[in-house]
Amino acid sequence: MTNESLRIVKANVRHLRLAVPLFDAYRQFYKKKSNLKAARGFLKRRLKNRESVLFLAFLDGGRRIKPVGLVHLYPTFSSLTLRRQWILSDLFVIPESRGRGVGEALMNRARQLAEETDADALLLETATDNLTAQKLYERLGYRRDQEFYRYALKV
Repeated sequence: MTNESLRIVKANVRHLRLAVPLFDAYRQFYKKKSNLKAARGFLKRRLKNRESVLFLAFLDGGRRIKPVGLVHLYPTFSSLTLRRQWILSDLFVIPESRGRGVGEALMNRARQLAEETDADALLLETATDNLTAQKLYERLGYRRDQEFYRYALKV
């Protein structure tokens, strides 16, 4: 990152104008149709009701005022450990900012949140073919679960 500094900001409802296009791009990465209105409504409800935590990454060094990445987390609890956990639901970095440490910085900020809230784990899932993300997660100490299977029931 030459002449650039990376800032991570905890987003709130005032950041929607900046966050929504990035969140919509994340959804498109996973083959969802673009829908800025729905993305805005979804994020607005999560942030307004404090149902999630969203961090935005900014690379400063030019005239860029748009975020280049995001990490979105949801709180949950473990009945087994009797502790808070965080579901790291969304991680996205725009293609032109990849390879600059943005994803790692966002992941580290998520870990910091978990530590600050006395959580015992950060949980995440990714597509089986998202090898780039898997390498990042494993480099940061995440391990693929070998003990439990994940199931889903579509309703």
